[in-house]
Amino acid sequence: MLRVQDLATAYGPVRALDGVDLAAEAGVITAVLGANGAGKTTLLRTVSGLAAPNAGTVTFDGEDITGWAPDRIVRRGLAHVPENGGVITELTVADNLRLGGLWRARADRERTRREVLELFPPLAERLDRQAGTLSGGERQMLAIGRALMSGPRAVILDEPSLGLAPMVTARILRVLRELALTVLLVEQNARGALSVATHGYVLSLGRVVADAPAADLLDNDRLRHAYLGF
Repeated sequence: MLRVQDLATAYGPVRALDGVDLAAEAGVITAVLGANGAGKTTLLRTVSGLAAPNAGTVTFDGEDITGWAPDRIVRRGLAHVPENGGVITELTVADNLRLGGLWRARADRERTRREVLELFPPLAERLDRQAGTLSGGERQMLAIGRALMSGPRAVILDEPSLGLAPMVTARILRVLRELALTVLLVEQNARGALSVATHGYVLSLGRVVADAPAADLLDNDRLRHAYLGF
């Protein structure tokens, strides 16, 4: 569903990605792991069109989307949930959700909204509240729900567990597994990510240093201690 080949992205003289190859298979969760500064966020920003690559290609569902504008990529079916969610705190929960699918037909938006509220019941109880009044976990649910409002076939998420209590993190990861979408999940919570992922990649200094089934990464003591911190 999503393939990155020989991807390189730089910020001035600093190369954040250096020849990255990875693939996210349809309908499963693929985890991208690594320490701060490994290039994980840059990878997602490049895939979603927020950063321009210096080399390489991004292919989505068989189509080269390298260099496309972010809104065109969303309409193609690939949604991005950035680090810390990026919800608009001044707007209500309902308005944040509506913005996620603003360009879709009203009937499609309403159907997806019902599905999102079933996935995240706390949002249904807070539709008229400003997003800025939500807890961290509720904001993350809202950010994922807003992305789902676009009707995506694939979602890329940047650190959805950041700063959340373990119980909230477990709930969000469980929902991701239930979605049956193609998910590319960037996480520092390596154990949690690998527990729900089918396949995993480990980045270090902009390069892929490991590429294996998630269970194999969990069982590799040397790799876990060297790159994943557990």
